[in-house]
Amino acid sequence: MIVAALGAWAVLIEPGWVVTRETRLSIPRWPAAIGPLRIVALSDLHTGAPHVTVAKLDEIVARVNAARPDLIVLLGDYVIHGVIGGRFVEPERTAAALRGLTAPLGVFAILGNHDWWYDGGRVGRALSEAGIRLLDDAAVPIETRGGPLWIAGVSDLYTRPADVGRALTAVPEGAPVIVLTHNPDVFVRVPARVLLTLAGHTHGGQVNLPIVGRLIVPSEYGERFAIGHVREDGRDLFVTPGIGTSILPVRFGVPPEISVLTVDR
Repeated sequence: MIVAALGAWAVLIEPGWVVTRETRLSIPRWPAAIGPLRIVALSDLHTGAPHVTVAKLDEIVARVNAARPDLIVLLGDYVIHGVIGGRFVEPERTAAALRGLTAPLGVFAILGNHDWWYDGGRVGRALSEAGIRLLDDAAVPIETRGGPLWIAGVSDLYTRPADVGRALTAVPEGAPVIVLTHNPDVFVRVPARVLLTLAGHTHGGQVNLPIVGRLIVPSEYGERFAIGHVREDGRDLFVTPGIGTSILPVRFGVPPEISVLTVDR
């Protein structure tokens, strides 16, 4: 009876139970002049997966805007491949919903492995035509109250060059910069001058069992970069568990998450 109830929760309830989680990231090197910055990180929408309809996406957009972020970043995987019980949704429909996102410093996006396995060019065009700035091994400055802050997007690790050096080429030495990457395994290549790296891809393992832990984390580093705030050698990474599901439409102990980050020193 208990096993059946937990299974029903993992399949029918938790995958559709989107939480808004507030996280404060204290980064000692964060510029005092910029002050606290509120960032919403969304990843792995996988629109069309069970529980992730276009209508659900509209609700998520409204909740993101209600959080009043300074900056919104979209970290890849907007489409699905072979999720049990899923139904493919064209990227243009997803982009049309995401068009409603609004933040004073802008909305920026990168692509993930599922986007490229489908048609990265088409997914990228859909986002760009919706007014979302797509970054593919490139960087742009945004003007904050404390001066320019650079946003660099690294292309997908599985399907693209994932050229961190190229992504940072335009960023002046010493300038504050945030890196966006779909796959957190890129973090081992990120130089110390980057203030913060934001990633998705892992879904937090989708299933996190007591004692046993996370059953499957799609990373070469196991649970090292599975979820949340990671600090290594003075460098900072945050991995959001994302919204949708991949392969199996199951989540347990890792609910879909709108990650609201307040970054400060």
